[in-house]
Amino acid sequence: MKTSILIILAALLIPLHAFPATAFSNNEKLVYDVSWTGVKAATSVHEVSTKGNEMHIVSTTRSNSWIDSFFKVDDRAESVITRGSGDRFGTPKYSRNKIQEGRHRRLKEAFFDPQELKVESRNLLEKSKRVDKISTNTFDSLSCVYYVRTLELIPGRSVYVDIYDFNRLWSTEVKVLRREEVSTPLGRFKTIVVKPLMKAEGYFSRTGDVTVWLTDDSLRIPVKMTTKVKIGKITATIAGGSYWPTAGDRTASN
Repeated sequence: MKTSILIILAALLIPLHAFPATAFSNNEKLVYDVSWTGVKAATSVHEVSTKGNEMHIVSTTRSNSWIDSFFKVDDRAESVITRGSGDRFGTPKYSRNKIQEGRHRRLKEAFFDPQELKVESRNLLEKSKRVDKISTNTFDSLSCVYYVRTLELIPGRSVYVDIYDFNRLWSTEVKVLRREEVSTPLGRFKTIVVKPLMKAEGYFSRTGDVTVWLTDDSLRIPVKMTTKVKIGKITATIAGGSYWPTAGDRTASN
């Protein structure tokens, strides 16, 4: 699913020398078919655009009409990153998360202050706010997916990142499991499989068991994601978009 899809990822961050901060396109759109227990239930779209010194990331997930009558899903996550200099990925500036999944509602936003190492989050439905401390390597749950794509991923090793989810700061381990070929509507991909060990709201109330398949090249595009939920299993598979690796890079076999 979203960012989401990819909630990937504070203690031993791997340096960025192997995969520069431009590992993914500065303007990227990825479209996913989302299936629930094997039946297509939603479409998820993830877009990145650059505006001056900022990178804007937007992720939307909307259920198909057949599921709306009993469990409508209308999720939207936004993240604004101030781009770093040199090989630095950058730092989060603003995050907003709107979730509508059945009767569950959530509308929160966060303003990051990397100089003071603090973040102010607001619950717009409950009209409340809080201030929390953050680390020098803190990301929101959407931008962390793109940050991890810039890291060197070696099977058998883990990478770490601090993720702020509007309530608390999570030190999250991302296990790099193995290399594997997978089939998608866009063809077969050589991938690296990673598993972030964290829980988060949204995506049909995830249980935290998330697995992500990233292309085994410098772009690290998420081509498949699975997560267990209270009512089954959800799989998101790449189905289109405006940018992905060339056939020579991404196709495992013709």
